[in-house]
Amino acid sequence: MNHDDYADDYLSGILKSVKTIALTGASPNPARPSNGVMGYLLSRGYRVIPVNPGQAGKEIHGQTVYARLGDIPEPVDMVDVFRASEYLDGVVDEALALEPRPQVVWAQLGVRDDRAAAKAEAGGIKVVMNRCPAIEYPRLFG
Repeated sequence: MNHDDYADDYLSGILKSVKTIALTGASPNPARPSNGVMGYLLSRGYRVIPVNPGQAGKEIHGQTVYARLGDIPEPVDMVDVFRASEYLDGVVDEALALEPRPQVVWAQLGVRDDRAAAKAEAGGIKVVMNRCPAIEYPRLFG
């Protein structure tokens, strides 16, 4: 897939179909973008599960934080990646190890790794890179 541009129906289809989102790189600091995006997604009715090894066992926006994707005790539909591009490949490996696998790996603004995306897609996972669901949601749904 070409990750330079996404059709609106591709993005809206993802945002309509997912219900549970694991947010990697979640921060308890309200000044951090991951914190604001998590709050926004929660306000739109998504179940958002924060993932951050340094915050494991604590809460962000009232949600229990897990150290890694494999620690989450329920299936997730999407993994939202607030990590630098060099970590995307490792997040994809974690996502591919989950049963059931998430439908989507969504990498935030500035996060891109085409090799990791190809690996995820080969494993049946849709990929979005260099986009933010908290920007796309209001753009697509008003």
